[in-house]
Amino acid sequence: MVQTALTALLGALRALLDLALPAALVLAALALALAGLALIDRERARRTLHGLGTHAPQLGGWALAALLLGAALLVLNVSRRAVDARIAAQQSARYANAADPDGGQTVQTAPRASLVENRTYTRSLLLPSDVATRVSVNNSLDGLLPYLGSPGDTVQDLRENFTRTPAGLRYTRTVLMQSERPLDFDRSVVRADLRFVDPAGGRGTYYNAAFQASYRFRNPLSTPATLRFAFPLPGGSGTLSGFTLTVNGQALSASDLLGGSVWEGQVPAGGRVDVQVAYAHQGSRAWSYQLSRREAIRDLDVTVTADRPAKFQRYSLFPTSQTRPALGSSGLGGPATLRWQLKNAVTAQDVAVVFTQGSVRETLTKVHLTQGLAVILAALLIPLWAVTRRTPLSPLTLGGALLGLALGFTLGGVLTAYLPLLIAEILGSLLGAALAWVILGGPRQARTPLLPLLACAALPLAFLTGGHAGLILTVLAATLLLLLLPRARWLAPASP
Repeated sequence: MVQTALTALLGALRALLDLALPAALVLAALALALAGLALIDRERARRTLHGLGTHAPQLGGWALAALLLGAALLVLNVSRRAVDARIAAQQSARYANAADPDGGQTVQTAPRASLVENRTYTRSLLLPSDVATRVSVNNSLDGLLPYLGSPGDTVQDLRENFTRTPAGLRYTRTVLMQSERPLDFDRSVVRADLRFVDPAGGRGTYYNAAFQASYRFRNPLSTPATLRFAFPLPGGSGTLSGFTLTVNGQALSASDLLGGSVWEGQVPAGGRVDVQVAYAHQGSRAWSYQLSRREAIRDLDVTVTADRPAKFQRYSLFPTSQTRPALGSSGLGGPATLRWQLKNAVTAQDVAVVFTQGSVRETLTKVHLTQGLAVILAALLIPLWAVTRRTPLSPLTLGGALLGLALGFTLGGVLTAYLPLLIAEILGSLLGAALAWVILGGPRQARTPLLPLLACAALPLAFLTGGHAGLILTVLAATLLLLLLPRARWLAPASP
């Protein structure tokens, strides 16, 4: 990052040197204009030089303040380019010095329950005697068997034979096959708790998910039967930890399950089966619970808790109820609770939740570009605050305060390599506001523009709120307007 910052700094200095020639030409033109004025009107030229000499310290002070403002913007530009280059290199690197999230957009498909039945199928084929004679090989018809079709993978028993009849040779196949009849769940309760993590170094945000579900179904026959429960493992979930499947109070390990997530057992007539499933994993951006097509639902209860604002995939099931914390879904007021409750329904829709989170690189670009605007805004608000409060303000103090604010912003960008994004940028903004406040007088000055400084420092942080930047910027602008205008008596119309 240091090398990238130095490269960006050298590029900026080259751009400034390119402006030296136009600036020299402008100064030379002013000098020629003053010399021409002296030739035409020596007295006016003398008054002009005297006025310039009188106001030279003040003009020089404001010129120095302008240079410090330019230096502050230059520092922010270099910092922005360095942070962007670091994140770009980190995202495209083949090797990393920290763990990446092991999951993406997670899709958990609803399980299925079925009644396993054995059914017998019989098929006959009559071959005329002349045909049977022509196709016989070595006086045997066993060679025909491979051409009579495959019985399938679910065959439990197979019997084949040839019988001679007056009409010809009759081939008979009797197959005992296993079939599954789908069963509806009496009740399905699903709980997913998603807690988001902002890792250090500007890596992508992910969530730690804890999934728990319970299902109930029963044997619809008046005789004992074999029932099967199949729980599909989630897609896009990476590594599952703590996976447990409990059937009627008996915890089953992976070695006890067919295929890792299928249970099969004998259930008495009208008997009930209760299944509990739990696991934990990591994911990002989205979570969904996918129902089978046109599934008949007797009682479905899905609850998702998340500490980030959520949106819903179009044409998916919308929550039947939502509970949001008082301070929004940003984690300050606790997680939001989304709930779907369906009874006696037939639906082809799914539960699909998408969380509003942009690219880390894009978010930091917005924050760092806004930091330059915040410094310029501070350059306007601080003098306005001083004028309305009748507080003396020297140009050098103003320039130092702007440079201090920029250095705090720069430190926030550097800290993104060591701390989570939100914490790093908040610390940088607070430090920048504190530096500017101390330079402007700090506790020794009773009317130090602390509120404008805090507003300017908080301006870039609006883009870290997950889609509420417009609202926060509007509130900040309205607050500053209410603070400044009542004091600006010189803006009020003169009384008659």
